[in-house]
Amino acid sequence: MRFSLKISDHDIAVKLKKVTSFLNDGSKVRISIIYRGRELAHKELGYVLMDKLVNLLGENVVTDQPPQFAGRQLSAVVRSTNAKAKNS
Repeated sequence: MRFSLKISDHDIAVKLKKVTSFLNDGSKVRISIIYRGRELAHKELGYVLMDKLVNLLGENVVTDQPPQFAGRQLSAVVRSTNAKAKNS
């Protein structure tokens, strides 16, 4: 799922609902925050948003890959601890 630094609470709720459904299915989810223009001058705001997103997902979510900054995006991978096993 991709997020922007300038995102409203409703848009966050809609995307987190979709992320939660993926996590409940047993999938891992990469959360990406895209920086545009002068937002790169405030990289710390992306880390704050990432922490907020992981906290909103709840206690049953574990961060597989901590937030990493690459190019113009900050991304992390999360998974659910109580999801059913994914059939591969």
